[in-house]
Parts: sequence; structure tokens; C-alpha cells
Amino acid sequence: MINSRKIEDLHPKMQELCRQFIADCLAAGVEVAITSTYRDNEYQNFLYAKGRSDKNSKKVTNAKGGDSIHNYRLAFDFVPLLAGKPQWNDLDLFKRCGACAMLLGLEWGGEWTSFKDYPHCQFTNGLTLSQLRSGKISSPTD
Repeated sequence: MINSRKIEDLHPKMQELCRQFIADCLAAGVEVAITSTYRDNEYQNFLYAKGRSDKNSKKVTNAKGGDSIHNYRLAFDFVPLLAGKPQWNDLDLFKRCGACAMLLGLEWGGEWTSFKDYPHCQFTNGLTLSQLRSGKISSPTD
């Protein structure tokens, strides 16, 4: 199972966007840590099972393997830090970071209506999951 935190495992243009996101958040007064970049289908299915097969945990994703933009190296997750400590429950910090993401043209999961995913940013360059699954490669350079 692969759950990478390495920016280098993202699509090359997404690497640039991720690094700029980190810098922009820092300029806005928020340090962030990248918690997930590329995920293989096996790890994505492991996350999908949380809160479903394991009733003692909370659902963390609605995406099975192949249905997550992480599987295509076009998404990353982050957490804001305060004095070096993750702030998973500080909605204000996530919103400040989300604003930075959207200014870069990233889609921020905190703006989603059906399943808020505050730590999530992605860029598909307009491609659908169906197109990504069929092997079309998104080039976030356009």
C-alpha cells in the first residue's frame, strides 16, 4: 500500500502548485504540512473502508480506489500547524489555507457541498474521473 507524503510523487505541474501553496500559506501566516499526495488504489480502498467495515471509526472518504484524484497524482492533503503541532480542528486555519489554494486555481475540498474535505486540494485541468481512468493525463499547465 502506498500513501505518499512526498511532493515529488505528484504530477510535475502539481508539484509546483503544491510548493506555491505552502509558500502562500506561510506568507498568510499559516505553516502547513503535506499529509498525503499519491495514493495507490489499495490504500485508497483501505481509507474507503474506514467507517464502513470498521464501525468504530469515522468515514474519511467517499472515493474508492480509482475514484480519487490522489490516484492520479493530482491532489494533496494538508494540515495547518501551530507551533509545529497539527491543528486538525481549527476551521479558521483551514479556511485561510483554502483561500490560498483557490487563488492558485486549485479546487479546495472545503468548498464542496456534499462532503466537506477541508484538508484536500486538487487540480484536474477540467478532466473528469472517467477521462483520468481511461488514461488521459491531465497537464495542469494550461
